[in-house]
Amino acid sequence: MSFLNVVEIESALMGLASAYPNISKLLTLPYFTAEGRQSHALVVGTGTSCPKTGVLVISGAHAREWGGPDICIDFAADLLEAYTLGTGLVYGGTSYSAGEIKSIVERLDVIVFPDVNPAGRHYSQNSYAMWRKNRNPASSGGQASRIGVDPNRNYDFLWDFNTAFAPGAQAGGTLASADPASDIFHGTAPFSEAETKNVRWLFDQFPHIGWFMDIHSYGGDILHSWGDYANQVTATEKNFTNPAWNGQRGLSGDAYGEFIGACDLAKFADVGNAVSAAITGVRGETYAVAQSFFLPSWGAPYPTSGASDDWAFSRYFSDPSRKKVAAYTMEFNRVHSFFPTWAEMESIILDVDAAYSGPT
Repeated sequence: MSFLNVVEIESALMGLASAYPNISKLLTLPYFTAEGRQSHALVVGTGTSCPKTGVLVISGAHAREWGGPDICIDFAADLLEAYTLGTGLVYGGTSYSAGEIKSIVERLDVIVFPDVNPAGRHYSQNSYAMWRKNRNPASSGGQASRIGVDPNRNYDFLWDFNTAFAPGAQAGGTLASADPASDIFHGTAPFSEAETKNVRWLFDQFPHIGWFMDIHSYGGDILHSWGDYANQVTATEKNFTNPAWNGQRGLSGDAYGEFIGACDLAKFADVGNAVSAAITGVRGETYAVAQSFFLPSWGAPYPTSGASDDWAFSRYFSDPSRKKVAAYTMEFNRVHSFFPTWAEMESIILDVDAAYSGPT
């Protein structure tokens, strides 16, 4: 076997929806990529419990991170099959009972969007493996080296990094860039890209989403907000909505700190640790749980602007009528490579599926 290509991912989603019509639904997403590709997502759930909570899992935002879509497809297939057969799920030393699987499918809407960036994935798998961005040529000026936007710098969270962040925050090369030649080019505006518009559309269509996971690689990390600066739990006025702190974010050791409620922070840590424990139970892999700003596998502060997890969590603070979303990014694969062997990838799929199959 090998990593799924774009056509196979779409076929798999359609096949699952066809095979399990009573507990799944295929969603046709409305925004087409610059190359005219249309994406799909899958909802797993019986629709019989009210009120329900939504769980959104996405992957494939960065083209070269090939394993995420395979993880999502396998997870959805396992959940659908186990519920239909009335069985539990076993991943190495981590297991879930038939009752737990039943609870997931009947209490939740599990929404899986495996391939956020299909045009980028196709290009990575067929032309240049290390390609990261999408394939939007709008800002390229006709130069191949300037094609594409990084979807995970295109969300509406402190997107205007030149205003929001300290001038030196860009020095580490992780924040974002206004240069189309950069791998972290953030686009021409928040949600300028079809890929991120499709994610936003899912949140709009399913306002009961309360949990979010964006799957990336590599490093073996389970990350939570905030990604722009170190967290603090006391000074509520120090927050991303307050322009008084513009130009002071992103550098360690100064007067700013991004506010997060103590209960939210404890929840992030508790759930992250439960996910890590589920992964460890499969075959002994240990994933670190950390705030995104301190990405452990990077080894230094990792400030970001316009990232999916921060945007998902921030929506409530910008508009308290929205449901608060517990948002995470997972960096799968502790081996430092975007392209594990397929044998290793099969083990990684078991690790991550075990983490997602526990009741929320």
